Amino acid sequence: MIEIHNIHKSFGGKKVLDGISGVFESGKVNLLLGSSGTGKSVLLKCIVGLIKPDLGSVTFDGTYFTNNKLDIRQEIRRKIGMLFQGSALFDSMTVEENVEFPLKMLTDMSKKERQERVDFCLKRVGLEGSNKKMPAEISGGMKKRVGIARAIAPNCTYLFCDEPNSGLDPLTSIKIDMLIKEITEEYNITTIIVTHDMNSVIEIGDKIFFLYEGKKLWEGTKDDIMETDIPELNEFIFANRLMRDAKKLEDEEHREEEKERLAEEGRQS
Repeated sequence: MIEIHNIHKSFGGKKVLDGISGVFESGKVNLLLGSSGTGKSVLLKCIVGLIKPDLGSVTFDGTYFTNNKLDIRQEIRRKIGMLFQGSALFDSMTVEENVEFPLKMLTDMSKKERQERVDFCLKRVGLEGSNKKMPAEISGGMKKRVGIARAIAPNCTYLFCDEPNSGLDPLTSIKIDMLIKEITEEYNITTIIVTHDMNSVIEIGDKIFFLYEGKKLWEGTKDDIMETDIPELNEFIFANRLMRDAKKLEDEEHREEEKERLAEEGRQS
């Protein structure tokens, strides 16, 4: 579990994060949702320690991360896995060398142990047998899978994903979403995803934080996000025609159910 309290951050006098607090639960997919420029990526970087907040605190399973001793921050960082927006694979390394890289940097595993872990992680993401391929030889979806394998290779406790569906077709996006969700639940990882993709919200959003102009305007689940009375959130959700049509259909179904209920009460009376 990760907790953030009253996070503030400004750049050049412009406030980007304005007092954001929240709890990100383990074993669940936590989404940071919002339009571009709302502070999602900056908040993610504050949480992982790439950017220092001007004010506020971050704790990982009860241990303070912000302003703590260097050795404690480093120990927490060893438990963090990152999936970057562009996958960020090393072009000069093979698939297995990319996955092995954090094991070399963060563990004292032997070569044999590293190889076994690499093989296991590649198999877990559906890339068994792709060890010797170069990044240029694989598709965008496969690169994302390699990125996930690399992120979980050191047995991460916390997984951070920055726009994991960026540049992918809808079907591949769903597959990547479901893979992240499966791994999160299987290993009880605290997963935080930055996204503006409503498909991800509907498919895997266990807990959702909606950011708007640097503030957290709403938090909840995918089950109740369609029923809010927050204008900014509704404008974001229903900007997509498909979502508007889905909402219209849902409202019609509710009206039909209500008619049937009232008719049944009338017959019984």
